[in-house]
Amino acid sequence: MELASSYPILDFFWTMLIFFCFVIWIFILFQILIDIFRSHDMGGFAKAIWVLFIIFLPFLGVLVYLIARGHKMQEHQLQAAKQQKQEFDSYVKQTAGSSSTADELAKLADLKANGTITDADYEAAKKKVLG
Repeated sequence: MELASSYPILDFFWTMLIFFCFVIWIFILFQILIDIFRSHDMGGFAKAIWVLFIIFLPFLGVLVYLIARGHKMQEHQLQAAKQQKQEFDSYVKQTAGSSSTADELAKLADLKANGTITDADYEAAKKKVLG
């Protein structure tokens, strides 16, 4: 009970707010560091200056970077997302194995020749494959 009287509820909320702001600041800091090293429009010297600025003046460095290059962060994230989507799509196409119309028709002809499907089923599937 001693703890409750010496640490009021508003102090608890203030502590939680400060902790929450600190976690958000750490998240933003890491996003900025990732963006600095992902940037292709900055040279090595500019990247080193930004990193040193953020390390030695962390709060000011983060705010200045967000003001100066915030729009570039968005562009870099969009480019990374597009590249990741393209890589995923090419992986899916490669893994799934795209078959051509001729391959589909050959498979249908084999199924018809084996007697697996009837002539009516073959014609319906052929129309579906051809469009």
